[in-house]
Amino acid sequence: MPDVGPLLKHWRGARRLSQLALAVEAAVSVRHLSFVETGRANPSRAMVLKLAEVLDVPLRERNTLLLSAGFSPEYPESALDAPALAAVREALETVLAQQEPFPALVIDRSWDIRHTNTAARRFFAYLQDGQPGNPPGPANVLRRMFHPDGVRQHVTNWLEVAEALVRRARREAIGGAVDERAQRILDEVLDYPGVPSHLRVVDVTAPVLPIVPIRYERGDRRFEYFSMVTTLGTPQDVTLQELRIECFFPMNDETREHARELAERSGK
Repeated sequence: MPDVGPLLKHWRGARRLSQLALAVEAAVSVRHLSFVETGRANPSRAMVLKLAEVLDVPLRERNTLLLSAGFSPEYPESALDAPALAAVREALETVLAQQEPFPALVIDRSWDIRHTNTAARRFFAYLQDGQPGNPPGPANVLRRMFHPDGVRQHVTNWLEVAEALVRRARREAIGGAVDERAQRILDEVLDYPGVPSHLRVVDVTAPVLPIVPIRYERGDRRFEYFSMVTTLGTPQDVTLQELRIECFFPMNDETREHARELAERSGK
């Protein structure tokens, strides 16, 4: 495991703060901060937590900072079905249910789909009905969108959506942290057949449109959705901080009507 000094320096660089600016915000001397970053001084547990708070380091990486400094982790990483998270699960279910008859997903920072509402299960089952296979591994947004056995063939503006997803996957890493599993999945999906090679070098700093709709088509039905991503406020658990709730909203009456037709046909 790397020393805490270089890790703190990395996060200071990611937040584009000078040593002076960080020292002022954290109420420490510039000299001591410099010594910590270069390994000439060992920070206390309280100082590590204070610097991490000022730098807005994600909870998982705060634990890494503590371990690198020789301390035990501060923040738990609970299973989503743990009794302590019962209230959060209830809140997630409420949000998902309220989104009916339009799709909604709960995803983690590796883009794995942790929960869905009935509309999402119904919609994606409709799109993939009759297909010979499914994308490999656990249900994952990136694999579902990029794999030939996913929904790619039904997305009429797939290239536009794929580029937006690559940008988001690279820019939306929580707090600037690199998730190794998410990066491996992104590398994997970019190697799928039919994925243009230029998506590997998407300029993530280029300006993007405010909303990139996803246009699906199967048979005589067309759906056009945009999504809204929600996070939990003030989480103190690694699992909760890394959750994203993605709700899909119709962009036109045709989509509303078809979503309601699917719901009525399924009786749910």
